[in-house]
Amino acid sequence: MGDELEARLAARLSELRSERDWSLDELAQHTGISRSTLSRLERGEISPTAALLGRLCGAYGMPMSRLLAEVEPEPPQLVSAAMQPVWRDRVTGFTRRSVSPPHPGLRGEVIEGVLEPGADIAYPVPPVAGLEHHLWVLAGGLELTVGETVHSVGAGDCLRYRLWGASRFVNSAPAEVRYVLLIVLP
Repeated sequence: MGDELEARLAARLSELRSERDWSLDELAQHTGISRSTLSRLERGEISPTAALLGRLCGAYGMPMSRLLAEVEPEPPQLVSAAMQPVWRDRVTGFTRRSVSPPHPGLRGEVIEGVLEPGADIAYPVPPVAGLEHHLWVLAGGLELTVGETVHSVGAGDCLRYRLWGASRFVNSAPAEVRYVLLIVLP
């Protein structure tokens, strides 16, 4: 993520909290993220990890892709490969390419995810209850926990599910896993 995008994300996180008239302490209670970390995120002093963004999006009731779309320029109808926004969480080993970014008036979007070996990302709550996902693994294998159910999804497999609770993406293989995720708002 570029510096300009990082600055817009920090500003938008601050705006979302202000729109709800929440103090940093109240947001900390909703997310389980410390007040000091939230403050540093909103000032752009640190970059959020996927897990932190997941918690914030859960508190704000929005998918991560919508939050990122709000800080990215309006996407054109045709998104060339070179223009697809890429976001990397170097801490967890997650790379996210917004292949078909969210757009006002449309309910679906497509992302490509890559998890490095050892990547383990847990989302305690869905950003939007009932969010529909179709996860298609292109290469490698992924262990995906949806609620209490653990799924082993291999190359070529597609897992369809709705998010009502926690989810967790784990790559315990020695090679990266690459997948396509179709997200549809309820």
